[in-house]
Amino acid sequence: MDLSVVIPTLNAARLLPAALTALGHAPDEVIVADGGSDDGTPDIAAALGARVITASRGRGTQLAAAIAVTQHAWVLLIHADTRLEPRWQVTASAFMAQGPQRAGYFRFALDSADPRARRLERLVAWRCRVLALPYGDQGLLLHRDLLGSIGGIPPIPLMEDVALVRRLGRDRLVALDAAAVTSAAKWEKGGWRLGSARNLVCLALYFAGIPPQAIARLY
Repeated sequence: MDLSVVIPTLNAARLLPAALTALGHAPDEVIVADGGSDDGTPDIAAALGARVITASRGRGTQLAAAIAVTQHAWVLLIHADTRLEPRWQVTASAFMAQGPQRAGYFRFALDSADPRARRLERLVAWRCRVLALPYGDQGLLLHRDLLGSIGGIPPIPLMEDVALVRRLGRDRLVALDAAAVTSAAKWEKGGWRLGSARNLVCLALYFAGIPPQAIARLY
C-alpha cells in the first residue's frame, strides 16, 4: 500500500494490541512513537511487529518524530485506543488511488452498547459534516507531500489534530466509508457528559488562542 501507520503511545499496553492487530498486514510500516511509557508498551509494540521510537511526551511531538523517520509516501495517523474495522484496507486503497490532493478520515464509533455512545457518535458525525472537524481518534490518512505543504505536524502536546484539519480545510477533507472504533473507557470512567464537556471546553480554549501546553494541563 506504500503506507506508514503512525501511532503515538503513552502507557497503552492494554489497548495497543487490538489497534495493531486490526491493521492486519496491509501497511508497509507501523511506527509506534512512545512518550515514556512504564507499562511495557514499547515491548508489546515491538513484539507485534511495530518499529518503536522514543519521543518527547506530547501527541504532536511524538507524531512529528515518527513522521520524520517514515519511509513511505502515505501516512496514517491513528490513536492507540482505536481499532479500524476490517474493510479499512480496501477503503484506504481506493482513496489513495485518487491522488495526494486530499486527506481522509474514518467514521467515529465507540465500542460500547450504551445509548449515550450512539448519541455521541451522531454528534461527532454532525461535527465532521457541518464544522469539518474530525479528531485524531478517527485517523487521518494523507500523502507526505500534502502534509509537508501544510507545515507538517504541529509539535504541540494536544490539539494537533484540530490544527492539522484546520490547515487542510474543508475542501481537502474526505469522509471514508469505514469505521474507526475507539475505546469508550474514558467516557465510561469519567462520565459521558463530563467527557464531552471537557472536549468542548478544550476546543473552545484552543479557538480562543490559549496555548495547547496550558490546555493539556486541563485535559
